[in-house]
Amino acid sequence: MAETPPRIAFQGALGAYSHEACLQANPEMIPVPCTTFEGVIRAVRENRADLAMLPVENTTYGRVADIHRLLPQSGLRIIAEAFVRVRIALMARPGVRLEDVKHVRAHMVLLPQAQSFLDAHGITSEAAADSAGAAADLAESADSTEGVLASEVAADIHGLDVLARDIEDMDHNTTRFLLMSPRIDTTRRADKMLTTFVFEVRNIPAALYKAMGGFATNGVNMTKLESYMVGGSFTATQFYADIEGHPEDPAVKRALDELGYFTNMLNILGVYPAHPDRG
Repeated sequence: MAETPPRIAFQGALGAYSHEACLQANPEMIPVPCTTFEGVIRAVRENRADLAMLPVENTTYGRVADIHRLLPQSGLRIIAEAFVRVRIALMARPGVRLEDVKHVRAHMVLLPQAQSFLDAHGITSEAAADSAGAAADLAESADSTEGVLASEVAADIHGLDVLARDIEDMDHNTTRFLLMSPRIDTTRRADKMLTTFVFEVRNIPAALYKAMGGFATNGVNMTKLESYMVGGSFTATQFYADIEGHPEDPAVKRALDELGYFTNMLNILGVYPAHPDRG
């Protein structure tokens, strides 16, 4: 009996940018679309998927809401990162010309990113729950005046024609994704490694300042530090951090040891190679 190909879960419909991230990172895996981020995590924990692809931040809009709260509780660990340039395509039903399109639908985040193109062509817009879903709806429609803004992957999946490519106003809009697994892999798999962890500082004066001092004195580059409240309390603040390096690097080990003196909790979420697109 042939083995079932591995599966990868993502949030959104087939053709979403998260689906594109899955295709770029693991094209051999079967995509498993989920309605919510919680659903993505649940799919892996219930063995309906082997890996999860979750967006964490975007160069234009900052961090993805709720993700940093969900990751420490997910039971999953980061094994890789991926970057997807948000390229917006205008698509319509087969045979429709660009001049025929009078109205488009897309996720509310995409619409303002293509406003200059829409204004130049006199096209009105309407927010949809998600762009890939809007593409699926359009494929079932007979409307030749309507289009959708989405990834070209959505056009391929739903049999739509791409009428214009790369119509976004900004050519740097990129989303960072994390590839998550039920098992952590701490092996050194590349020359440049990243370590992601969450921690909660002790309730003592200047605890955060002292906790961060170890990274500065040991020359460890911290590329991200964000705070978020937990448990509905203004005093129980946790921090999410990315650093360059591997926990076995002497400088990183010293910095993490020093961090431990000033924290109530320290949880490593992943040790993984830095993606080439990180620069």
